[in-house]
Amino acid sequence: MHVIATAGHVDHGKSTLVRALTGINPDRLREEQQREMTIDLGFAWMTLPNGEPVGVVDVPGHIDFIENMLAGVGSVDAALLVIAADEGPMPQTVEHLAILGLLQVRCGVVALTKVDLAPDATWVELVSDEVRRLLMGTSLAGAALVPVSAKTGQGLDALKVALMHALANAPARRDLGRPRLPVDRVFTLPGFGVVVTGTLSDGIFEVGDEVEVITQRGEVLSARIRGLQTHKQKITRAQMGSRLAVNLSGVDAERIARGSVVARPGALAPTTLVDVWLETLGNEVRQAASMRRAFALRHNAEVKIFSGAAHSIARVRLLEGDALASGEAGWAQLQLAVPMALANGDRFIVRLPSPSVTIGGGTIADAHPRVRYRRRGGHADPQVLSRLATLRRGSPTERLSQALYELGFASSAEAAARAQLEAEDMQAALADLSNQGLVIVAQDAKGGSILGHREAWQEARRSAQNILGEYHKAHPLAEGMPRDTLRSRLKLPAEVFDALLRLYGDPSDPASFVDAGGMVRLAAHDVRFDAGQQAAVDALLARCRAQPWATPSVKEARAAVGDAVYEVMLRRRMLVQLNDEVILLPETYAQAVQCVRDFIGREGSMTAAQARDLFGTTRKYALALMEHLDAIGVTRRVGDARVLKGVSA
Repeated sequence: MHVIATAGHVDHGKSTLVRALTGINPDRLREEQQREMTIDLGFAWMTLPNGEPVGVVDVPGHIDFIENMLAGVGSVDAALLVIAADEGPMPQTVEHLAILGLLQVRCGVVALTKVDLAPDATWVELVSDEVRRLLMGTSLAGAALVPVSAKTGQGLDALKVALMHALANAPARRDLGRPRLPVDRVFTLPGFGVVVTGTLSDGIFEVGDEVEVITQRGEVLSARIRGLQTHKQKITRAQMGSRLAVNLSGVDAERIARGSVVARPGALAPTTLVDVWLETLGNEVRQAASMRRAFALRHNAEVKIFSGAAHSIARVRLLEGDALASGEAGWAQLQLAVPMALANGDRFIVRLPSPSVTIGGGTIADAHPRVRYRRRGGHADPQVLSRLATLRRGSPTERLSQALYELGFASSAEAAARAQLEAEDMQAALADLSNQGLVIVAQDAKGGSILGHREAWQEARRSAQNILGEYHKAHPLAEGMPRDTLRSRLKLPAEVFDALLRLYGDPSDPASFVDAGGMVRLAAHDVRFDAGQQAAVDALLARCRAQPWATPSVKEARAAVGDAVYEVMLRRRMLVQLNDEVILLPETYAQAVQCVRDFIGREGSMTAAQARDLFGTTRKYALALMEHLDAIGVTRRVGDARVLKGVSA
């Protein structure tokens, strides 16, 4: 499914043409209808001769509403450039055409409207020649030009055919498995609640999907897709590239505004610092659009940035020199005044706040740079510039390597989105990097893949080894470090931490990890008692053997060997603790359990007094044993006696 957007000077007939093509009046606001001028975005749809439904975004042409226009053309497949035959190209024609070029909208058709008002056919041909010259060297060079009249209907069918052919050659949208919907309208409907609209890109949405709404206040709001519509038709699964109305549950309309983005949980994050490739408009374009002729974008200048349906004031920090003259391009880092949900590869437009004019645009190279770069002698570090160049122009393999180097660890979908790679290129690049040993793929607990740059895995391994080594020195009698503590120290997501332990879990390697349930230790770690500790252990065991049913209390045993040694004795089952007071030797305990089973098997039940007499001990020991056997499920209490668990009294 495709979406087209109108473009062109004010009063050249964009909305009238859309109404003639679709039967829908895109001017939905009362003020627009009263003034007969588009102020905000309008939406309509039509069916092309080949049966394809196409969404139409109608944008304002007046200079005062250029910023509303920018919210509508950020994610379209083609442009319908509207030029009135009785006037020819005008300043906003040129500015809109420049904006389409900056956004890399390379597919489109020119509608030469109001031919019924042109003096004669010769005039129409002269204007047509002027338009063709204007298009030369632009993103719409060679676009079909169709004379039309919305009033008489002349050329409307031919225009639909031209749009059909243009869209057939439009670049296919890329499915990055990261659907997102830049919000251009928000409203509520009785009985339904919050509805947002926009053009879906980078993936698909389905009814029931859990999503996040990222606002320009930096909020990330959880919601669920309650319903979907395209062209007022209910659907359960939205196609990529479609104009979409999304009914959301779990979120308030007051917290959402134009510029918010709906995405899958964790797929996008708000950012206030972005690395960009910035291009400025040439003087000839600026002059034709009646913009200020002489211009240079200087370091630390304040501008407005527009991307998708969002915008923000931004401070431009040039990374190569102190100024960009008209027609020049270079690297910059933008500090945004308010958060925007951006992704690598997004296009943007830059305008001056005052006077309000378009001065350029470009591409987001890194939506989440780690640091604000320092300049030395007016330039950023060469390594920074090299890294950015790879993100912009590198091969799929180079881009994936760079993306994983920055991410550290990621799923295939996250890495592909960061590197802006489609499935086929992603698979080839991953295979190439894996063969070179630069990327290691580990499995998570659910059978999925976790990709990590070799250096990231090795650094995580070294850090874990160092942390565990220090822990073993500080706690030589501990079997290992608690899992959650180690993961917290490493600052790794649970799935990456688990994969790390599996990846480097070779018991034959002394430096590998042993994942022992709730504890993690180095394979080389071995709990050993020193001479003094061993002597205390031997003495305690000797006391227990001397009187197996009159052993020292738990308190006495701990005092005799120390708490740490005592815990080791329990873990190694050198002692069995029945309750807070009583311990037994493991052999004594095993014999006692068997004796209880045999006795109850013969007699049908056993009391604490019988246990006391059987083992020649005191009530304290006998009762501790019986309550312990109840707790572990060997016996159950019936009155004052015990029976075997599962046996009727």
